[in-house]
Amino acid sequence: MKGIVFTEFLDLVETKFGLEMVDTIISASDLDSNGIYTSIGTYKFSEMLQLLQHLSARTDISIDNLLLVYAEHFFGVLEDSYPGLLATYSDPIEMLASIEDHIHVEVRKIYPDAELPTFKVIEKTENSLIMIYKSSRAMHHFGLGLMNKTFEYFNSVAVIELEKIKEDGTEVKFIVNKK
Repeated sequence: MKGIVFTEFLDLVETKFGLEMVDTIISASDLDSNGIYTSIGTYKFSEMLQLLQHLSARTDISIDNLLLVYAEHFFGVLEDSYPGLLATYSDPIEMLASIEDHIHVEVRKIYPDAELPTFKVIEKTENSLIMIYKSSRAMHHFGLGLMNKTFEYFNSVAVIELEKIKEDGTEVKFIVNKK
């Protein structure tokens, strides 16, 4: 998992819960990196999972809800760092439908060894989208949060349903309906 995901996560934890919480969750975890991350480094997903689990246990916020909040924060990072990418689109449905064929292609140019989830478009209309998310990391709520922020970015509203295809969350169907 790319380091930017870790550095931004720890920035969010510091902002929302304080530097002491960052210290606490790093100390409670068994991290090969010792909790020292660079945005361009690559780290094991198990480290992120440990940090999330320890934060969840100390805040009584579910991992899914932490991932939603983190995705909202991360969208802001994308907006600031890659404004040209977002400006390519004029509609949230178009943007979400192009995750696999455009956005992830651009991400791989910057981070060639990034392990990204896959998003397969099953059905698309002007106001709706059905996609299948697949990832061994089961961070579908991170994807949901990014989708929510995408609609907000375009001053639009949608109802986004999430249906687990696999109980462990490694395969999920997103049903998006623009209001």
